[in-house]
Amino acid sequence: MPESDATSTASRCWPPGWTIEHVASTGSTNADLLAVSAARPDRSVLVADHQTAGRGRLDRSWDAPPGTNLLASLLFHVVPAPASELTRRVGLAAIAAAEEVAGVRAGLKWPNDVMVGDAKLAGILAQRSAAGPVVVGIGLNVRWAPAGAARLGTGIDVPAVLAALLAAYDALPADIDEEYRRHLSTLGRHVRVELPGGSLEGIAVDVDPDGRLVVVDSCTITHRLDVGDVVHVRARLPPLN
Repeated sequence: MPESDATSTASRCWPPGWTIEHVASTGSTNADLLAVSAARPDRSVLVADHQTAGRGRLDRSWDAPPGTNLLASLLFHVVPAPASELTRRVGLAAIAAAEEVAGVRAGLKWPNDVMVGDAKLAGILAQRSAAGPVVVGIGLNVRWAPAGAARLGTGIDVPAVLAALLAAYDALPADIDEEYRRHLSTLGRHVRVELPGGSLEGIAVDVDPDGRLVVVDSCTITHRLDVGDVVHVRARLPPLN
C-alpha cells in the first residue's frame, strides 16, 4: 500500500472483536497465520501489502503489485459444521464491502469466487490446521486487476475495504443459506465442472446447506459436488420442471 494506506491500517478503528496485524510483505498470509494459529485469538486477521507466494484454488498463484489490493487472512477458532460455511460468509461479506466502499455490485461463483459479471474480483481459499482452527484467505482486487478481471477502482482505500468486510461479516444472519443462494450467480446456469477425474456438464439447480453444488446433467441424473472448478457455459436458464 502507499504510505498513507499503511498508516491508515495502523491507526484505523476496526470493528470490535477483530485483532488486526499488518505486514509489508510475506510469502503467504494463510501460511503465516496457520503457523501461529494456536497462539492467536479467534478472529485474528493478518493483512499484507504484498504476497510473494500467495496461492489460490487448485494451487494457482495469486499476486498483485505491492499496495494495490486487499490480501488478508482471517483466523477462526470457532468453526461451524460444515467448516466451508466460513468461506461462504467471507464471500458474502466481500460482496457487501465492494458495494459499500466502491458502489460495485458483485456476486458469487461456486465455490468461492467473487465476480462482477463474468470478471473475477476476488478469490477465497480456506485451510485448516491439524489442531482444528480454520484460516480463510482472500485476495480482492482493489486498485489493480490482471487482464480480464475486475477491480474496485484506483482511488479506493484498501484498509477501508477490509474494515467494511469485517463489519459486514459481523452483520450476517445466523442462517446464511438463502442469502448465499440469492447471490450465487452459478444457480440456474449451464455449467461445466472440472473434476479431478474429468468433467461434468449440466444445469446448476441448487446448493446444499453443506455447500455442495447440485447439478443435473443431460440424462437428468443429479450430482452433488463438494469440489470442482466451475465454468459458466451459458447464461441463466429457465428452471427445470
